[in-house]
Amino acid sequence: MNTLSKINSLLLLLLFFSCQKNNSDAHINDNTVLFNKTYLESLEKNKKEKYLDSVGDLLKTKENDSVTRNLYLKVATEYYYINNLEKSLSSSLKALQLSKEANDSLRISKALFYVGDCYQNSKRDSAYFYYLQAEKLYFKIHDYDNMGRMLFNKAYVLFYDGNYVECEVEISKALKYLKISKNYLLMYSCNTLMGNCLEKLVNYDEALRYHKLALLDLEKIKSNDKEKDEISNYAACTVINICNLYDLKEEYSKSIEQLKKLLTEELKRRSPILYAKALGNLAYSKMKSGDYKDVDSMFFNSLKIVDSLGDDSDVLYKKIHIGEYFLTQKDTVRSIEILKEANRLAVKIKNSNEILASLKLLSELDKTDRLFYANEYIKVSDSINLVQKNAHNKYARIEYETSRIEDENKILTKENFYILITSFGLIIILVLLIGFRYLKYRNKELQFIKKQQIANEEIYMLLTEQQKKIDTAKDNEKARMAKELHDGVMNKIYGVRMNLGVFNSSVDEETIEKRKIYITELQSIENELRTISHDLSRSSFFDGNDFNVLLIGLVENQKEFTKTQFQYINDGMFEWESVENIYKINLYRIIQEAILNINKYANASKCEVKIQRIDNNILKMSITDDGQGFDMASKKGGIGLSNMRERASSLKGQFNIESKIGEGTKIEVVFDLQTLSS
Repeated sequence: MNTLSKINSLLLLLLFFSCQKNNSDAHINDNTVLFNKTYLESLEKNKKEKYLDSVGDLLKTKENDSVTRNLYLKVATEYYYINNLEKSLSSSLKALQLSKEANDSLRISKALFYVGDCYQNSKRDSAYFYYLQAEKLYFKIHDYDNMGRMLFNKAYVLFYDGNYVECEVEISKALKYLKISKNYLLMYSCNTLMGNCLEKLVNYDEALRYHKLALLDLEKIKSNDKEKDEISNYAACTVINICNLYDLKEEYSKSIEQLKKLLTEELKRRSPILYAKALGNLAYSKMKSGDYKDVDSMFFNSLKIVDSLGDDSDVLYKKIHIGEYFLTQKDTVRSIEILKEANRLAVKIKNSNEILASLKLLSELDKTDRLFYANEYIKVSDSINLVQKNAHNKYARIEYETSRIEDENKILTKENFYILITSFGLIIILVLLIGFRYLKYRNKELQFIKKQQIANEEIYMLLTEQQKKIDTAKDNEKARMAKELHDGVMNKIYGVRMNLGVFNSSVDEETIEKRKIYITELQSIENELRTISHDLSRSSFFDGNDFNVLLIGLVENQKEFTKTQFQYINDGMFEWESVENIYKINLYRIIQEAILNINKYANASKCEVKIQRIDNNILKMSITDDGQGFDMASKKGGIGLSNMRERASSLKGQFNIESKIGEGTKIEVVFDLQTLSS
């Protein structure tokens, strides 16, 4: 009777899988222009495939966004519904590729889940691998419902490979994560699979408890009229599983009581296959209890229904049970005949468990070929044990390899983290060293600028003192010249004038000779005046020098000891030769004082010294810097500014200064060229 529970659970799980993709795809927008769900459902199966093919072709031209990835998953689902697993797998793998490119964890896990579904009945080890990957991703994003679903899927694979111990472990994990879940249908499936697994492990009481928990899960599901039939079918499956456990515990009366209640016309209308299953199981329970009334008709009616539905698995089970029934009726010939049919069908559909069941019965009944069936039984049994052992090792290897790869990735991540931290530390040290060297260099540069400023101040003081000496010398020279003119030349001119006045009225020879003497004296006085005039004009270091060249030299020389970029601009529209030296000296000193102040206080990056001619007779000189400036209201200027203002005033010029903190300083001096010209 062990085989019966397996087919019950298989039907149950297949029903569950047919609805689980609907649940998982509920968030995909069916109103997308590329995909019309309503139109698709109205098509026949062959036309559905063509429609999905056309959607897939259109998706190849779309960019990789969430809508495109969702549609690939939706197309994969629809291919799965029409049992085209090859195209469903192709769409799922494409969705997986695009999701990985976009680092879309949610859709990566969903695509892994879909790929696993496509491999579920053909390559179970591959299905197990993809379910495992999806499980780990769902765990990372804290989606415990879907994580529980993946654990259930892994357990499902393990169950149908006969690895019941590992199956129990995976289902236990799933139920742990689903204990606060509201997905009662998934919890129902987990409890049902746990019950079937425990049945295989001969723990009938616990198996019975889990099937009853599954019924309680169904009672919590709120369904509409369309879903009620589906929920009722799940309940019928669970009742059949419970009755199977009663039979295994030899509590046949309980099984018969439950199955009689289940056999209704409503069930026959709603699900003929479940009705046939319940009818066959009732016949089996009655046979085991020793009540043979109507058992044969019940068996054959059940067989007729499943045969008409083309369900080979159910046909197989019914024939084995009928073979057992004929054995109880002492009809060995018919029993052997129908068991041979069952064996051939089991071999055809590759149902290893039922091959063993039929061979065991035949080895007991067929005295002629008993040894042959016994040897076949041993051979198949050994083969199944080997496959199950390899399967157990295979899934263990998958878990191990996945864990090993994850550990290696963790090690690599850790190493990369250490490399990153080390690199970051080295960069910080390098930056600190560069900063330290820069500050050291900057400090030396500031010290040099400070020394240069001190030197400039000393030079300025020396120039000022020298200018004072020059002015004093000029004053002394002027006094000397005035005295010379007054005491020497003026007296001589007066004497000559008086004598000439006396001799002017006489015309004799002697008088004429005396006049010549005084005329010669006048020439001597003329020469003396010329000498004094030359002495007065030799008063400036600007004699013989181009004033523009001097100003350019003054500005350009700043590059040697300051970072401020000085620029001299002159429109060249007037001649400096026509300007007296005293004015050029003062202009030179104003510029020199301004440059000194900029170097000392402004901390400027640029400074422009500009001399231009406006309206022919106006000379405008401006000195502009982009330094730190100063508050005009609180600081009227020091000695340097006062000296510049006094020098401009002495030339009858207009002096103006503008400055704001952080916005630099501008000095303007305007002269009238007619006043400056000699």
